[in-house]
Amino acid sequence: MTNVLIVYTTSTGNTQQMALAIAAGAQSVQGTTVNLKEAQEATKNDVRACDALIIGSPMRHRTADSRIKKFIEDVCEQLWLTDEMVGKVGGVFTVGGGYGDCGAGCELAQLGLLGAFAAGGMILVTLPKTTPGFQVAGMHWGPHGRSGGPEMEPIGITEEMKLAGWHHGANIARVTAELRGKNLLARGNVAPSKELLEQFANA
Repeated sequence: MTNVLIVYTTSTGNTQQMALAIAAGAQSVQGTTVNLKEAQEATKNDVRACDALIIGSPMRHRTADSRIKKFIEDVCEQLWLTDEMVGKVGGVFTVGGGYGDCGAGCELAQLGLLGAFAAGGMILVTLPKTTPGFQVAGMHWGPHGRSGGPEMEPIGITEEMKLAGWHHGANIARVTAELRGKNLLARGNVAPSKELLEQFANA
């Protein structure tokens, strides 16, 4: 079985809707199980057990929500130190309004999340423009549910936006199934010292 972990946080329910759409897409791939968790509940053992990690966040002033950042700092950063994320598959998504067609800063937020994955040695799955729903929820990096109109009026996310999320989940699950169990990335560099690991563990 391929294990996909989706970690998200939500304030108005829109990010949860996109997370559920992505989960449904991943589950459509035979042999895939999905573990859906809010950021404050996700643990290092959840990440250790997964083959793919998808992170989703509402927008907060052109960056990810603080609850997602805390998950990255408290969980992903610890596993980066011990190289336990190397070779896992990663993907991201965001939801939010704001001025402008995409909602202010969603690309910056997605790149920040993907940067954390890249640091961990993960294999990144982005969102090609061939994806159904891309025309309303497409970013190059992952789907973005545009929950606000051009004048910041709340409109929620549409079924077409969630369709892009569904396909993103399915894409990630298919890539993960192909890569599972294959040790493709070089290893051999020296891990951080025991003292540094203890320092982070006690921080």
